[in-house]
Amino acid sequence: MFENLQTFENRLEELNLKLYDPETAADRDLYASLMKEYREIEPIVEAYREYRRCEKALREAKEMLDDSSDRELRELAQAEVRENEGKLTALEEQIRILLLPKDPNDEKNVIVEIRGGTGGEEAALFAYDLYRMYLAYAESRGWKTEIVGLNETELGGFKEVSFLIDGAGAYSRLKFESGAHRVQRVPETETQGRIHTSAATVAVLPEAEDVEIEIDPKDLRIDTFRSSGAGGQHINKTSSAIRITHLPTGMVVECQDERSQYKNKDKAMKVLKARLLAEEREKVSAQVAEDRKNQVGSGDRSERIRTYNFPQSRVTDHRIGLTLYKLEEILAGNLDQVIDPLIAADRAAKLEEA
Repeated sequence: MFENLQTFENRLEELNLKLYDPETAADRDLYASLMKEYREIEPIVEAYREYRRCEKALREAKEMLDDSSDRELRELAQAEVRENEGKLTALEEQIRILLLPKDPNDEKNVIVEIRGGTGGEEAALFAYDLYRMYLAYAESRGWKTEIVGLNETELGGFKEVSFLIDGAGAYSRLKFESGAHRVQRVPETETQGRIHTSAATVAVLPEAEDVEIEIDPKDLRIDTFRSSGAGGQHINKTSSAIRITHLPTGMVVECQDERSQYKNKDKAMKVLKARLLAEEREKVSAQVAEDRKNQVGSGDRSERIRTYNFPQSRVTDHRIGLTLYKLEEILAGNLDQVIDPLIAADRAAKLEEA
């Protein structure tokens, strides 16, 4: 491990020289690429340098302990030995985490798709609640959001909604949200106060870059139609809504959020590319395909990654056995208290594999 760390340190020094070179600064693409690499390596090298400082301090404290007969000096040396041994253990763990393979999608924007599952109107209302939760979370982190497609119900729920979240590290934080989310509560339409169980599915897709996936225009059928809201009421009188069909796969994407046909087409293409990229990656790796199937499921009540229990104000993430009695906080967008333990569990599993 430490041989690799020395290589990282050498590379960081090399990058530092290149970044101050006027020729590099003149090439924007090259400069951006080198700066990205620099930011990835810098935390590893800083932790390594701190490790070496602690290692040196530990050696010196042990030498003092061996050479000195003064009681006070020996006590001081023993304290330094304990302190630096603790620091070295923590730094070694930190370095191991920093050296774990990075998910290439972690820094990407995401497209989130939420669909009401089992439970009819109540499932659609829950899908709307999840949408508001993710919007609030995105706002708390300074991310931008933009609706791509929306299918509302008469009571204000969402049969399905897809939206773009634009922000640094969006995928790294939200990728664990993919799956079936279950809700247990008394619906507003329930007259006898009975608790109902409903579900909605969430899919989090990294936004595809143009260099990653190319679509032949001949493979697309693009239809236009009039935008409509709940109950079929027309939002406008022009055919600005877009439906794109990818003929080879039969994949269909609709977007009617914007009044501009061009903007709707642009959003729909983003979603199509993200879906096709996800599908392509699944073909490459059978394990990824199985993981995705396990993540999203069918939206049935029995399939779930998380349960939101309103009577007990409880949220339970079944993957890591986490239970929090903070339902209102979490639905208000305070999701870090759920996401951070999921990230920690994922890192622990990867460290164990490594």
